Amino acid sequence: MSCIQTPSPDEARPPRLTLFALFVKFLGFGLLAFGGPAAQIAMLKRELVEGEGWISVARFNRLLAVMQVLPGPEAHELCVHLGMRARGRWGGLVAGLGFMLPGFILMMALAWLYFRIDFDRGWVAAALFGVQAGVVALIVRAVEKIGQQALADRALWIIGGTAAVASALGVPFWITLPASGAVYWAWRSGRRGVVVLIVVAAAVAALFQAQAGGASVAPTFSSLASDAPGTVAALALFLCGLKAGLLTFGGAYTAIPFLRTDMVVRGWLGDGAFLDGLALSGVLPAPLIIFATFVGYVAGGPAGALAITAGIFLPAFAFSMIFYDRLEAVVDAPALRELLEGVAAGVVGLIAVTAAQLGWGLATTSGTPWLALAIFIPALAMFFRWKSPFAAPVVLAAAGVAGVLAA
Repeated sequence: MSCIQTPSPDEARPPRLTLFALFVKFLGFGLLAFGGPAAQIAMLKRELVEGEGWISVARFNRLLAVMQVLPGPEAHELCVHLGMRARGRWGGLVAGLGFMLPGFILMMALAWLYFRIDFDRGWVAAALFGVQAGVVALIVRAVEKIGQQALADRALWIIGGTAAVASALGVPFWITLPASGAVYWAWRSGRRGVVVLIVVAAAVAALFQAQAGGASVAPTFSSLASDAPGTVAALALFLCGLKAGLLTFGGAYTAIPFLRTDMVVRGWLGDGAFLDGLALSGVLPAPLIIFATFVGYVAGGPAGALAITAGIFLPAFAFSMIFYDRLEAVVDAPALRELLEGVAAGVVGLIAVTAAQLGWGLATTSGTPWLALAIFIPALAMFFRWKSPFAAPVVLAAAGVAGVLAA
């Protein structure tokens, strides 16, 4: 017997649709999913909540609050949840697939094309350099936006700052993030002694890790493009994607440090290609996390792209499809919510360090640090001032043109 509850007669609920019609509907949303999560969520709310009454506004807002705390891209998880309201688990599956499919297909095509570009042409390299500087500005802007939501009080600011310092010193995230969550839970619970114990335990674990030679090292920035996709095993890429998907708190940008650690530190691709994937995802109608498809293709070809995409989206499907009836209970579970909020604050620190490492690497290895800075500063200013869903593609395109003109 299914545990999925259908809406009661007095609740707002979706119209009766076939699975194919539901797929087509969310495929249409996927084709229009420009502008990042804020624009995608606004589109879903306008069309399905305010326009067609699939769910009440109050319940939609409560669910959105839950999605912002749980791992995974919020817009995609909302699509899965709304699809389940319409047709159960199969509805959630086809709605989620429909929403992500346009971006996935386009990214696969662009990844294929990426290896057929003549990077020896000076203007191509100059354009990519400009776009990469623009992407660093985009990540810095994302740190500020995510931080506004995640760093809601002084304790979370301290946790985020401490996590950033720890990451810069090479402390691995599997020590930093659990400690961040546990510290915030203990602090909010008034257990000051437990806070001290957690900090000491994390410091000891970091020291043991460093002495064992396992401290993470910032990779050397490489802007060189590969001539052909790599040969990394699909299973390894699936596991990388699954780990990033499980740790993506507060939006797709939070996957950046985890995927970079796995992909770049291991030498599966360079930072230049990593930034190129982020740039392409910023101009496609898709959740930003679709950049994982690109880096998977670079590291392991088409099979690698499929594997890492499956891994990174699996949690986004699973949380809604398995815990459909219990998601809103997260709002009423203070201990779990405080734990996740502490982890999210730690992730903000990790993203900030990753942005600094990418920017420093781009500036110092290019031979023209002044040019990187000259493109980065105006791009960052535009991202702060221009709130349009089309800001990312326009600014990144302008950054590429600036790189060509300055070459």
